[in-house]
Amino acid sequence: VYTRDTLVLLRHYLDSGLAKTAIADQLGISRRLIYHLIATGQLDRDLGEDVAPRTRTASGVAKLAAVTPLIMTRLAQYPALSAVRLFAECRAAGYTGGYSQLTALVRRLRPVREAEPIVRFETAPGEQAQFDFATVKLPWGTRYALVMVLGYSRLLHVEFVPRQTALTVMLGMERAFTAFGGVPQHVLFDQMKSVIVGDQRPDGGHLLTNAEFRRFAAHWAFSIRACRPYRAQTKGKVERPIHYLRDNFLYGRTFLGDGDLDDQCARWVRDVANARVHGTLRERPLDRWATTERATLQPLAARPYQSLLLPTSAPPVRVTAVTPRVSVERRGLATYAALTEGRG
Repeated sequence: VYTRDTLVLLRHYLDSGLAKTAIADQLGISRRLIYHLIATGQLDRDLGEDVAPRTRTASGVAKLAAVTPLIMTRLAQYPALSAVRLFAECRAAGYTGGYSQLTALVRRLRPVREAEPIVRFETAPGEQAQFDFATVKLPWGTRYALVMVLGYSRLLHVEFVPRQTALTVMLGMERAFTAFGGVPQHVLFDQMKSVIVGDQRPDGGHLLTNAEFRRFAAHWAFSIRACRPYRAQTKGKVERPIHYLRDNFLYGRTFLGDGDLDDQCARWVRDVANARVHGTLRERPLDRWATTERATLQPLAARPYQSLLLPTSAPPVRVTAVTPRVSVERRGLATYAALTEGRG
């Protein structure tokens, strides 16, 4: 079979100005075939498909058999060795057959790498929550879906915010804690700059966190955890809900503005996301939270976090949590956010 690789190499050699005799020698094909491929326009077509198969002769089979031990030995040592490289080595060893036949042989002989097993990491009730943002393009501007999920029950909290700042993170987490009815032992983040200043763990150092956020975490009695650099898959419990949010909520819906987006999202989280039977757990997140995880969460702080840097003297603001519906009076951070973001 003259594959796409043969035609790609042929086209490359022709464009480079190499003589057809030399090309035929390099590819192990006849000059007559090269003229045929040119005349029939097969080099000008989309090379996504192979050329019609040609009958393999006994001579071709013998040529391949002669170099099979060499290919097997090389692939045993270097499984990712390319067919082009192996073709050159076989030619140096005396192989006079075609490139496409050898490529097909390499494909059959190459060791198949076993897929790395996926180890699902489950956490105990009340042990962990995961936090992340998802960028959402809307007709009136960019918004960020603030997503937080309890690791054991998969109970979800979602809200949309205009910016990804430390203040936004803290406000969103306060609303999430209130919605969850408690605080997990630790919260896992990606390498977001509003929380993680630096990560020296790969070099044997420590995780460096935002000082204001450390005070916030101490106030709410949770520890800060972060994914290792380039290992965001360890945060899969919140990555999958983000895909679910995009596919099941955002896709195919129309929103009139931020208010309508917030209203529809609150209903979706309450009536769909947290009320469905979870594909992994085979239980509804709301039931798993209510029967087991809620009682294991740490109690809510007696008051909202009072920032050392942000003003806190404005009147209280009513903040409505998304999951489940809980209204709570908030001062401090929520007051400042309402004044600066126009949400009061």
